[in-house]
Amino acid sequence: MDLKKLLPILFLFLSFNFYAQNENFKDKKEQIRTMKVAFFTTELDLTSSEAEKFWPLYNTFDDKQFELRHQKMKSYFKRMQGDNLDKLSEKDATALLDQIQDNEDDLYNLRKKFILNLKEILPPIKILKLKKAEENFNRKLLQQYRDKGSKK
Repeated sequence: MDLKKLLPILFLFLSFNFYAQNENFKDKKEQIRTMKVAFFTTELDLTSSEAEKFWPLYNTFDDKQFELRHQKMKSYFKRMQGDNLDKLSEKDATALLDQIQDNEDDLYNLRKKFILNLKEILPPIKILKLKKAEENFNRKLLQQYRDKGSKK
């Protein structure tokens, strides 16, 4: 499996782990958002004009992406827990698979629309830097999670 597909899955599991630890999920999400803003600000070197337009657009995108990845996928994973998967009929399994694929299509379309909107406010090189910064941030976050887990 290539890294582009692995990172969102790992981030999803990371988010579920935050839930499982009974920590305040909203606080964790806000902490991650704050870290992301600092990281992206450094990596993208946005002008004040670009930043003024970029952050509302990015935050809206990020919230919608979060909803698609976490809220909807959470319900799918619940249905696949334990032996629930073995109890699904072929019809129900097909319907669940279709829902998951629809969710993946929605994520793809959301990202596509986001990039089109970004092209109106950022030069292409900064959009590419954003993509790289997102991947680097996710790697950094995952490494922090691993480091925290190994200290327990």
